[in-house]
Amino acid sequence: MRSVVLGGAGFIGAHLARRLLAEGRQVTVVDDFSRGARDATLDELRAGGADVVSADLTRVESWASLGQDWDEVYHLVAVVGVRNVERDPLRCLRVNTVTALHLIDWVPPAARVFYASTSEVYAGGVESGLVAVPTAEDALVAVPHPTAPRAAYAVSKLWGEAALAHAGAARGFAWVTGRFHNVYGPRMGMDHVVPEMLSRAGGGESPFRVWGAGQTRAFCYVDDAVEAVLRLMGTPTATGRTVHIGTDVETSITDLAGLVLETVGVHPPLQPLPAPEGSVSRRCPDITLLRSLTGYAPAVGLDEGVLRTWRWYSDSDAAAPPPRPIATLAPTA
Repeated sequence: MRSVVLGGAGFIGAHLARRLLAEGRQVTVVDDFSRGARDATLDELRAGGADVVSADLTRVESWASLGQDWDEVYHLVAVVGVRNVERDPLRCLRVNTVTALHLIDWVPPAARVFYASTSEVYAGGVESGLVAVPTAEDALVAVPHPTAPRAAYAVSKLWGEAALAHAGAARGFAWVTGRFHNVYGPRMGMDHVVPEMLSRAGGGESPFRVWGAGQTRAFCYVDDAVEAVLRLMGTPTATGRTVHIGTDVETSITDLAGLVLETVGVHPPLQPLPAPEGSVSRRCPDITLLRSLTGYAPAVGLDEGVLRTWRWYSDSDAAAPPPRPIATLAPTA
């Protein structure tokens, strides 16, 4: 089976490509490397048999060069991360929407498509009190306001969801959308709350700052997220569905901080701080649909996942967590 992972040098994409290789797929990784790293992980994928293609997928000619001989297409191309979105929201809108449009125009008729979306599409509904937590797939999708800090990302991914659904229905190709919820793990960079906390804990920060201490998230280890993706792609009854991917164990940011400090082996006092602007107060998916379609159950608890993440960052020459000062920027979650 031939699989192409678009955005495959990124965090989830690289973990997905590794798993696909382990499953015996012929794998091609496509990325423009604007954020995806050329590192030991990419070397490992090449050594395992993956082809790695550098291409700007906002350009239509890049899609033509990929050909049509694919059984599976995984679309993870996106400008993600609050800081990246806020730094250049127009680029976020352009990359996320244009690549989705090109995907729809290009899709091989025999291929099955996975489209990566996000819980941010309904975050405004949660904050307005219109959406329950844990949140199901049929919840109201809303952003607080077009000028809100995360609006460019949320709107662009919601556009992609709608475009794929209508194009799939009109043209008859098979697709499934997965909404990722707070996926974390090795090689995800330092902006997400888990590695960012590990970095500061490893650097001996005291007092230990905790932005949004009362907020909650349901953290999903990347191996579990990849398992969910593969199960959805292998489940015919998931075709044409939008499905939440994550765990349904809600954890406060304060409790996460305590777990991080215990994992690193330090015990500074906590300093609660205001939540980052625009961040949702609670996030936890209802994964009933994912379970019923695929039999999925998360396998890696938060304590084990944080430990694995800490060990990877500690052992990796390319990404060991430096004791860097972060005086004004809060981590994203």
